[in-house]
Amino acid sequence: MGIAGHRPTILLYMHSISPARGCILSSEHVERRLAAVLAADVAGYSRLMGRDEEATLAQLKSFRKALVDPAITTHRGRIVKTTGDGMLVEFASAVEAARCAVEVQRGMARQNADVPQDFRIEFRIGIHVGDIIIDDDDIFGDGVNIAARLEGLAEPGGVCISDDAQRQIRGKVDFAFDDMGPQTLKNIAQSMRAWRMRDGSASASALPKDASAGFGQALALPEKPSIAVLPFQNMSGDPEQEYFADGMVEEITTAIARLPWLFVIARNSSFTYKGKAVDVKQVGRELGVRYVLEGSVRKGGNRVRITGQLIDTTTGAHIWADRIDGSLEDVFELQDQVASSVVGAIEPKLRLSEIDRATRKPTASLDAYDLFLRALAQAHKMTPESLTEAIALSHKALQLDSSYAAAAGLAAWCRGIQRGQGWVLPAGPEDAEGILLGKIAIEFGANDPDALWMAAYGLAIATFDLTIALSALDRALVLNPNSAHAWGTKALVESFRGDARAAVAVEASNRAIRLSPLDPLSYIYKFAGALAYLGAGQYQEAMGWIDDALREQPRFHASFRVKVALCGLLGQSEEGRDWLVRLLDLQPGLTITAWLKHAATFLAPGTRERMVKGFRKAGLPEE
Repeated sequence: MGIAGHRPTILLYMHSISPARGCILSSEHVERRLAAVLAADVAGYSRLMGRDEEATLAQLKSFRKALVDPAITTHRGRIVKTTGDGMLVEFASAVEAARCAVEVQRGMARQNADVPQDFRIEFRIGIHVGDIIIDDDDIFGDGVNIAARLEGLAEPGGVCISDDAQRQIRGKVDFAFDDMGPQTLKNIAQSMRAWRMRDGSASASALPKDASAGFGQALALPEKPSIAVLPFQNMSGDPEQEYFADGMVEEITTAIARLPWLFVIARNSSFTYKGKAVDVKQVGRELGVRYVLEGSVRKGGNRVRITGQLIDTTTGAHIWADRIDGSLEDVFELQDQVASSVVGAIEPKLRLSEIDRATRKPTASLDAYDLFLRALAQAHKMTPESLTEAIALSHKALQLDSSYAAAAGLAAWCRGIQRGQGWVLPAGPEDAEGILLGKIAIEFGANDPDALWMAAYGLAIATFDLTIALSALDRALVLNPNSAHAWGTKALVESFRGDARAAVAVEASNRAIRLSPLDPLSYIYKFAGALAYLGAGQYQEAMGWIDDALREQPRFHASFRVKVALCGLLGQSEEGRDWLVRLLDLQPGLTITAWLKHAATFLAPGTRERMVKGFRKAGLPEE
């Protein structure tokens, strides 16, 4: 609603007007009203004027007469003023302003269809709804300033809007919105959430395919997170090394394509950018991807350095960056190593980025995939309440898609965690549900490595049928040999088998940590290594692993139990008493008898006996 007597207004402001202009306060009455301000400028205006002033001005005048002014009139706008490459226009509603802006951007895309990129006139537009100050026929205030800052975030040919504007527009227009997350705006105290507006109507597809990659030209993002691996830059100064850089991209693309939850652009499309200076935001629009992986290769003597960075195309933010050095003695082995390292590193980073995106998404528009991501976020919190919420969200996802293997696998994994934490009793209804969900995940997720490793975790703890669990893990690793989660779960399951499989468990733990050293679940990999060493009677080695696990996740009860047992086995009485107090705070009433009922199903006899011996020495009560 507008402020007393004033209806809300929308202002289209093409940004030669300074957003920083102030207002001198006096005792005179200051008129304010709520308005939506749309700021825009001509991208690269100085460059265009420097090349040919007369032609640029003539084009702008022509576009105004043929396109911009008629669109403003059609949508009941009022031009407040014009300056150089910009204008200020007031509209009766946010919807009319948005429709006018889209009509202008569509028209500009058509006008630019046959114009070389460097000669195109393209507008950038930003919209915000807020309080403004009225002075004669001019306007000032944060409503104008924020819109101008949002315009600076928009791509040429694009429209960027604030959260307030998006709330007024959504549901009333056939436009789609990409969440850009919180943005820091110059001279604005608090960060503000921004959205990129895209054309959701059929008319967008009718535009010429070689037109400007602006509004109406961006491909819709797939339901799954999407990525393109761009050609790596050969920094060696040796054209002979082009084959190596290209081969690296092929290997990485093939490895990433094994991840069924990712939409991966084919190599042939990505390589159309080879040898070109690219804008990742433009690549994102043209290929319809949220993420871009780019990198470089530098060769010196018999050594090679490969760098890579993963970028969110909607914001330009770097999600991950790293470099890998190696020897060229075996080029193809090095390519395999780099591809494995890159995929292992970016997979959890992508997951975290997608989880963050899903938790910012309005709950009214959730689908099965976003419910799954929200469930993942809850599962990582490792509290009784968060795991219960994760299971509930997974069930909601399964209600939307009964064959959603990853959702079933996640719920089974959560049931396994609950059991491992001691929050549910053995052979109870939770175990039964976990077993059922694990089997559903394996049935429908035969080609989904994530569903398989999560199901394996739950089934191993609930049933002690390690054969089924290991079979699922072996298939997961065939599908994605770079899955740190599958390797880490394999380490855990192998550690349950005791001394005979300790070396295999430790090797799998190391593999998981190497693939994803910063993984949120790496505490499980390290717990598995500690349990394997304990089962083999190598207590000092086990202690180093469990200390790392506890530092990374201080709410994982199983790590506390192993820590207490190791203190007892190593004769560290004082430290053992301290850790026992902390364990009993987490699990009040825990006794050796109660633990044996809990652990008897999934720990090898030798490991179980060593744990009991350590508990007794540390002072855990028998009954």
